[in-house]
Amino acid sequence: MSKKKTSRKNHPNNRSGLAAYLRMPAVQVGILAVVALIVYWIATTSGAGGGASTLAREISVDEAYAKYESGTFVLDVRTQEEWDEYHTPNTTLIPLDQLPARLSELPKDQEIVVVCRSGNRSQQGRDILLDAGFNATSMAGGLKEWYAKGYPVEGAPQ
Repeated sequence: MSKKKTSRKNHPNNRSGLAAYLRMPAVQVGILAVVALIVYWIATTSGAGGGASTLAREISVDEAYAKYESGTFVLDVRTQEEWDEYHTPNTTLIPLDQLPARLSELPKDQEIVVVCRSGNRSQQGRDILLDAGFNATSMAGGLKEWYAKGYPVEGAPQ
């Protein structure tokens, strides 16, 4: 009665190829990291900060004017001094640095188009609103382009 020795090579618990590779902890961690990145990418590109926005993230001055004409809420995030120089009639001023503290002054049940002088601060304002659950978009080109196209303003840029 001799015991038959099995070589490690042929042992049933010894796996080779893809199965062995996938059982390695470093590979499993790598796979989880890739899956997590894919989930993160999907989450950040589809919802933008918790707001279920149906608006484009940025619209042209012409699109913003059409929304303005239809009664969409327009939020100007420039400074008081810029507002006093010129602004679009029937819009609301909340300077960008005050926006996070004044969100309660904005309608949660309407679209909001965020504007500024050239279009940079409006993107930041839009992102603040999206993160707070508002339905917001920003206007590319800013009020400089709005004014150049002849859309309504009170005052004039200097």
